[in-house]
Amino acid sequence: MSQVVESARRAKEASRLVASLDDKTKAAVLNGLADCIEGAAPLIQMVNGKDVMEAQKAGLAEAKLARLRINGSVIEQTMSSLRQIAGMPDPVGQVTLERTTPIGLRVKKVRTPLGVVAMIYEARPMVTIDAFALCFKSGNACILKGGGEACESNLMLMKLIHAVLAGHGLPADACVVLAKATREEVRDLLTLDRYVDVAIPRGGEELIRFVQEHAKVPLLFHARGVCHIFVDQAADMDMAEKVCVSAKTSAPATCNAAECVLVHEGVAAAAVPRLVGAFVAAGVEVRGCARTCELDSRAIPAAGEDFGREFLGLTVALKVVPGMDEAIAHIEQFGSDHTEAIITGDERAAEWFSDHVRSSCVVVNASTRFNDGFSLGLGAEIGISTTRLHAYGPMGLEELTTQRWVVRGDGQVR
Repeated sequence: MSQVVESARRAKEASRLVASLDDKTKAAVLNGLADCIEGAAPLIQMVNGKDVMEAQKAGLAEAKLARLRINGSVIEQTMSSLRQIAGMPDPVGQVTLERTTPIGLRVKKVRTPLGVVAMIYEARPMVTIDAFALCFKSGNACILKGGGEACESNLMLMKLIHAVLAGHGLPADACVVLAKATREEVRDLLTLDRYVDVAIPRGGEELIRFVQEHAKVPLLFHARGVCHIFVDQAADMDMAEKVCVSAKTSAPATCNAAECVLVHEGVAAAAVPRLVGAFVAAGVEVRGCARTCELDSRAIPAAGEDFGREFLGLTVALKVVPGMDEAIAHIEQFGSDHTEAIITGDERAAEWFSDHVRSSCVVVNASTRFNDGFSLGLGAEIGISTTRLHAYGPMGLEELTTQRWVVRGDGQVR
């Protein structure tokens, strides 16, 4: 039996114990892990610094380097996330429906863990902590495979998780970390439908394609984050400028960063020069449609592939559209079902946009960057699903459970 198969088998065994833990124990483990991370912060950063140095030598792209780095604010948010998750209601055993049928059967629909969640991800090592915390609180065991560029960071974090689990008399196999697994071993992991209940890939298109091609287990994922902001004719221009620039520049390498801004023709003459100027001042290259370039020469003519492209850097596409319907049609053609926003002072326009755009998250008068588990009050997320089944949008505790039926009778037969 290979190491990966044996690890998956042990995780399956551990999942049965984790599924039965009471909320007090789960909260104690997560709060204990937060304390442990706080105490080990200097060591975590030192080990991560070595990963970053090696990644720089290997020529890793700056977008991935940004995701790889662990600094003080990342550690603070991780600790806050752990404590927030620890204090959230336990989803396991929640009754979501209860009724009595005409023949007297008492029917309940109850949340139950998925079992073993395998997550394959790139760059961000603190995903190791978020993924464990969400899986553990929702009663699941997890198998985590981070990118090779974060190997030492992930091994360090694994040791902290295992130390806290051991301190509560719980098996290390509740969190299996395959930091050094080869591509072939990951491919094998994706076929283990006997032990793995769902796999969640989180990374670039190449990783997603690899997982899709080889998986025999159910998948939840998003392939790309092509997020749009529509500046409506009723938009407050101060708000539009602030939101559009921030949504692009606050974290340009993230999947919820704005990649395309659509501007209503009715306000284009005033809005386009203002937006282009603000983007350029912030160091963002603007690739515009013909109308955009006509209104502001600082915009570079966009190539066809620039619409629908995930730039993951300081570049944004900008297009003038005749109206709301054309904006929605553009999003349907070029979007990735991730996040779309509208800036408008017209409540009817906001409602129409929200009702007709089917992405996993629609935002009114705020940044696309809020499609994030922590920002939306989930504590953290294990990923953002654009697959619609069985979760859509940020996946928190409830999305890491399924629902089963419990039926009680008094001898009824059929």
